[in-house]
Amino acid sequence: MTGRTARGNAALGGAGAWVVGVLVLLVVFPLTARDRLPDRLATHWGASGEPDDSMPFWAATFFPALIWLLLAAVAVLALWRARRTTSTAAAPGWAGITLGFTGVTLLGAQASIVRANLDRDDWRDAGSVTGWVIATLAGAAVVAGAALLIGRRARLTVPPPPSGPAMEIPKGRRVVWLSRTSNRWLHLLAAVTGIITLAATAGAVAGLGGPQGAVAAASFAVATVALLACASVQARVTEKGLVIAFGPLGWPARRWPADSIASAWVETRTAAQVGGWGYRLSGLGTTVMLRGGACLVIRTVKGKDFAVSVDDAERGAALLNSLIGQRAR
Repeated sequence: MTGRTARGNAALGGAGAWVVGVLVLLVVFPLTARDRLPDRLATHWGASGEPDDSMPFWAATFFPALIWLLLAAVAVLALWRARRTTSTAAAPGWAGITLGFTGVTLLGAQASIVRANLDRDDWRDAGSVTGWVIATLAGAAVVAGAALLIGRRARLTVPPPPSGPAMEIPKGRRVVWLSRTSNRWLHLLAAVTGIITLAATAGAVAGLGGPQGAVAAASFAVATVALLACASVQARVTEKGLVIAFGPLGWPARRWPADSIASAWVETRTAAQVGGWGYRLSGLGTTVMLRGGACLVIRTVKGKDFAVSVDDAERGAALLNSLIGQRAR
């Protein structure tokens, strides 16, 4: 068993244990105090701190467990899929954050509800939960932050691939690699939002819709620009390093000097693995996903991964590795 597989199994096993443990506690909390709770439990409190809504005992017991099962199923499925990938040993960071934050929040909420309703004859007499809610959210934030740090640390402990492609560059020659990719569906969506922007702008100029019309026009304009920026990408490798330019104007752009890149390789990725299309952040690092398939992936000297789905990725990785080797000599 490789180190990557072992860490993937450990992450999946730990997530499963956490899911089961939280599920059991969510149900056990109210069941163990059943004889001391009313038939209906206060489950919502107004701004004044007084209870203003309730649920039957069985609903208050099992509804949080159902929410937890649905969210946990999505997160564990993501962990399982990450375990099957060949890129990093770390599970997606958002999965760990979701499991940690949501689990602690639901447990704290359930404990607060049970405590507030304990030894009350009627749910309207339930005590306040304000202090417990604040403490629960603070604890959930701490757990989520710890999950994020653990995920980052796990990614950094995975060594870069030792055998990325490379090419021979004749002495005195300057080599440039260019590749461009676009996503027609994102372009189409940008066209749709662009048309809506024009219509909303015309309506705002004509005095229709009031302030809401102007806000709508501005919102759709921002969405159009963002979609255009994510709909196409150009990758360029020169002796200076790697440049990734976005959108039809090549702006904005991200740059990595050659001496800031530790290694480069080619990896097959899908939108499902990285969380969708466009500019995505996941346990695999940052990915510009415009089409599934081969991606150019770099790992910086700081241990951060960046991938972009472009054609001829192997040649771009080979040139980057050659430039890295030249600077190392």
